[in-house]
Amino acid sequence: MTEVAFHFNAPDKLAYACRFARKVQRSGSRLVITGAAETLAGLDRMLWLMTPQDFVAHCLAGADEELMLASPVLLAEDPRSALHHDVLLNLTDAVPEGFGRFDRVVEVVSAHDEADRLQARTRWRHYASRGYAITRHDLVLKGG
Repeated sequence: MTEVAFHFNAPDKLAYACRFARKVQRSGSRLVITGAAETLAGLDRMLWLMTPQDFVAHCLAGADEELMLASPVLLAEDPRSALHHDVLLNLTDAVPEGFGRFDRVVEVVSAHDEADRLQARTRWRHYASRGYAITRHDLVLKGG
């Protein structure tokens, strides 16, 4: 069964997604980040601006299949388009379609955006009602 984790109190969800992508890449796992087109475009820019030692190899869904297979991080509006299914990082407001194909799903929740926090509670209830055990990570307690 897919492991589900909520990472709460992210001061900046995109900056956190960059750090998370770097961590997953360094672990040797593969990551799909799902979000709205404008969110993914902003994240793509941020990933390209990381320092050389922190660079995260990535591509946008829709790239040629060879590039998508070679990229440890895929940015995709629809995670069902992914060719690998290790970890899914959700930056959308809803439970992502096809999340059950992934070994792990990580939900990132804003520290300050109350609408985002309310939507996260809805996603939490969705996963819990279907029997998923949920792990909670408070980023404030972990130092971000």
